[in-house]
Amino acid sequence: MINNTYFPNMLPADELAQLKFIPTIPEFVTWIEQKWSDLPCLSDTVRHLSYKEVCDVIARKRALLNGMGLQKGDKVAILDNSTIEAVEMFLAVTSAGYVAINLPSQLPQQAVVGCCMKFGVKVLVYGSDFAETIKGVPCPVIAIADCADQPAPVATVDKNDPAAIFFTGGTTGTPKGAILPHRALMRGALNGVYAPGQQLACHRYANVLPLSHVFGLIRGTLSVLFEGGEWYSVSNAKETISKFPVIKPTCLVAVPGICEILMGLVKMYGKPFLGGNLKFIISGAANVPPKLIREFDELGISLFAGYGMTEGANLTTGNIDVKERPTSVGKSYPEQELKVVDGELWFRGDNVFLGYYGEPEKTAETLTEDGWVKTGDLVRFDEDGYMYIVGRIKNLIILSNGENVSPESIEEPFYKDQKLRDCLVKEEEVDGRAVIAIEILPRMEEFGNESWDEVEAYFNKLVDKVNATMPTTHQVSKVTVRREDFKRTGAMKVSRNQ
Repeated sequence: MINNTYFPNMLPADELAQLKFIPTIPEFVTWIEQKWSDLPCLSDTVRHLSYKEVCDVIARKRALLNGMGLQKGDKVAILDNSTIEAVEMFLAVTSAGYVAINLPSQLPQQAVVGCCMKFGVKVLVYGSDFAETIKGVPCPVIAIADCADQPAPVATVDKNDPAAIFFTGGTTGTPKGAILPHRALMRGALNGVYAPGQQLACHRYANVLPLSHVFGLIRGTLSVLFEGGEWYSVSNAKETISKFPVIKPTCLVAVPGICEILMGLVKMYGKPFLGGNLKFIISGAANVPPKLIREFDELGISLFAGYGMTEGANLTTGNIDVKERPTSVGKSYPEQELKVVDGELWFRGDNVFLGYYGEPEKTAETLTEDGWVKTGDLVRFDEDGYMYIVGRIKNLIILSNGENVSPESIEEPFYKDQKLRDCLVKEEEVDGRAVIAIEILPRMEEFGNESWDEVEAYFNKLVDKVNATMPTTHQVSKVTVRREDFKRTGAMKVSRNQ
C-alpha cells in the first residue's frame, strides 16, 4: 500500500508547495543556505548561528577534511556530545562525499578503537571531552572545532552513495552497522517535516537525543534544518532539559522514556518548566503509553507517536490522531510501499538502507533482492489504514499447544493501566515446566503512601483481571514487581535480555 495524502495534507498549501525531495546531502546543504540564509539555525543558548554562518563553517570543515587526503566514500568517525560542532561536522563529512559514523558518546576507549578498526575509519574527529577516549585509535585524529581558513565546495555524489553508518541492534540483537545512502537520510528528513499546522521557519527544537541515534539525527536534526527551524542543544540531554525555561522550545523529538521524565518534572515544578511555548512532541523508538498521551494533552501539548527503524531511515509510519487511536503507530509516510507477509511488515522506497557493513548474510536476511526490508515486526492494519504493532518475530513464545504468541500482545492490555510504567513478558521455567511470566515496573508516584505489599497486591489483581480476558494458554503464571528499573537500550526501550 502507498499513502500519499495523510501527511502532506497536514501542511498549509503554501508551505507544501515550498517543499521538495532533495536526494543528496550536498544538495540539501546548498538548499538550506539559500532558502533560510539569515534565519537562526543552531544555538547552545550562548551562541546563535544563522544558516549562512553554519553553512560557512561546514564549507571550511569540508576543506579541512579534504586536506586529510581522503577519497570519496572513506569513513570518518565523529565522537562528541550533541553539540553545534557535531552537527556541522556531520554535514561537512557527508556533503564532502565521505561516510559519517557518529559514535555513541558513552563508548569506552577500547570500543572506540574497535569501531575504528571494524569500519576502516580513515579519520576520527573528536570533541574536547573525549581527548582520553580516543587514545590508541589506528587513524589520524582532528579536533571537532577545527576548520580550514578557506571553504571547499560540496562534492558531487549519487543519491545511492552511502552517507552514514548507524549502529542498530534492537532490544535483543548484537549491534550492526546499517549503511544509509543519501536518498534515505533525505527522504527521512523530508518526512519529518510533516506535522499539523505551520512548520516552516517558525519552530524551536530543544535537542535531547544523541546524534548517534537515527531518530535524533534525522527527525531531531535534519528535519529541523529542512523546515528552517532553530535547533538548540547544550552539553547533554540533562542540561538541555534544565534550560527549557530559557530555550522555550515549541517542539521536541524524544523517546517515551524522556517524555516520562519530562512529565515527572512538570508534576514537580509545574507546566512553566517546559518553557511555556511547547506545542507538540514527536515520540518513537518504543511504546508510547496512552497515559502519557492523555497527560500531555491535558497540558495542551500533543504527543504524537510513530514507528520506524534504522534500516528505514527512522520514519515509516506516524500517528497524529493519538487521542482517537492511542495504541496505533499511525499511517504510512509518503512515497513508500508497505505490505504484510505472514503477519510481518515489509516496506520499500527511497528510505531503505544499503545493507549491514561487512555482514552480507545478515543483510540478505533483512533486505530482499528487489528492495523490500523485512522488519521482523508483526503488525495489523485497521479498516482505516492505521497500523498497530503486534509483536516481534524473534520474541515469539511457543506455547505448550504449539501456538506462537508474541509477548507484546500480552503486554498490551497491561499498558492501559495508569499505575504501570513498563512491563516485560517472557517465558520462564517453574517447577520444570515453561510458563509465561511478567515483570512489572510500577509508577510509584501513583501509590502515595501505600506499602510495597499493597503495590504487589495491586499488580497481582491486575494480572488476574487481564488473565480473565485471555485464553488459558496465554495467561500469565508468574508475576514479579520490580523495585529497580529495567535494563534499557540506547533508545531507552526495555531490553529483552534482562
